[in-house]
Amino acid sequence: MKSNYLPSIPREAIVTAEGDSNALFDLLVEPLHEELYRRQDFTFMDELTEGQQLFLAYDYLRAQVLQGGFLQFLVNGYVGLLPEMPRWLTKVQAQEMAEVIDDVLKVFVLNIELLDKETTTQEFAGLYEELKEFQILDDRFTSLHDDTMNRLAHYAKDNLDEFATVAEV
Repeated sequence: MKSNYLPSIPREAIVTAEGDSNALFDLLVEPLHEELYRRQDFTFMDELTEGQQLFLAYDYLRAQVLQGGFLQFLVNGYVGLLPEMPRWLTKVQAQEMAEVIDDVLKVFVLNIELLDKETTTQEFAGLYEELKEFQILDDRFTSLHDDTMNRLAHYAKDNLDEFATVAEV
């Protein structure tokens, strides 16, 4: 899928970031967040390449999961970012993380009534005790995160035209 939104990124910034998976990821995802914020509409995702969609969705995922786990991610209403993620992660050779996301979706479906309703802070805290399977998934995510970031960066390096146009400054 060709993107209707390819930000222009200076070649020098890309070269500088290439040695650091997190820096390259951030360099490529930041303009997507800026445009999403400007538009205030998640249908923007439909205009992006699969790689861009993966990066944006994974950035939301890592921010939420590394802070409060999959429960936080799901209760905050981001489940819609997950259904395509296993396929996208497989495409970038992050099969183990794809399996984690697939397992999260299965646990979500089995517990949709608990996870799809408004909760108080106390009720939300109780979900951590009630749905302990998410702790296992959180731990798996954390253990695979660095490798996944490396795989995402490698994919981006090999497919830069899927993420941005390179500006010669």
